[in-house]
Amino acid sequence: MKIHNIKYLLIAAFMLVFSACDPIVDEQQLTNSTDVAGVNLTASHSTPGGNKVTLKMDTPGVTGYWDYNLGKSLTNETTIVYPIPGKSTFTFIGTLGGEFFTKTIDVQIDQLDTRLDQDWYDLVSENTSAGKTWVFDGAAGTGAMFWFMSPPDNPDSAMSAWWNAGDCCPPLDVSGKMHFDLNGAANYNHYQTTAAAAEKGSFVLDPTNKKLIIQNSKILGYEAGNTANEYNIITLTEDKLVLYVPRSLKDPTTGWTFVFKPQ
Repeated sequence: MKIHNIKYLLIAAFMLVFSACDPIVDEQQLTNSTDVAGVNLTASHSTPGGNKVTLKMDTPGVTGYWDYNLGKSLTNETTIVYPIPGKSTFTFIGTLGGEFFTKTIDVQIDQLDTRLDQDWYDLVSENTSAGKTWVFDGAAGTGAMFWFMSPPDNPDSAMSAWWNAGDCCPPLDVSGKMHFDLNGAANYNHYQTTAAAAEKGSFVLDPTNKKLIIQNSKILGYEAGNTANEYNIITLTEDKLVLYVPRSLKDPTTGWTFVFKPQ
């Protein structure tokens, strides 16, 4: 009997020792400061119906960022010059404290009374609703450099041709075109040939970072594009557009350069 008692005492002692070694965890769960209905989004125009708009989320305890369709602003309040007339929906993505949420606000823009960055007019023309059509600046067999292999990962070397592919081996859509406009949205159309039906998509122009992104369609010369459909803007003027990809689908070890002119 004594042996059994000693055995139980030893087991109890071991249990106490091991339980004393367990870490003390202070479990704190994040909780919401409000609900989605309590998040207040506002939009104010610099002039009535104008296209300079301040978007604001002013609910305490909530943080996040704005997605205004053509870009993102990583703050609760941002002022944008929006290039598209009509009703647009902007989205705030944030956290209530314990969970993430999205909430939208509709904004009606009746007039483009604040001028856009010049890149917008160069890309889509001053008549932003009608838009603008671009084609390759050259033809095969002429020696023109309009679609060529260039050094990788270096936009500064975009015009240094490693192989003038367009002269001997032009892209499948060499006789095609692409059209940009802001008629109710940032509309983009790719045409395999000038007579082909449009492959409709959209685009994002980022003048600050010199980027052009094609969505749900493809760039003219797409064989040498990239999977993200994101292009560095090397030149954008009224009569010339030069785009560059650091790594091309044509050859992933090289870059590629595309040169366009208005139709």
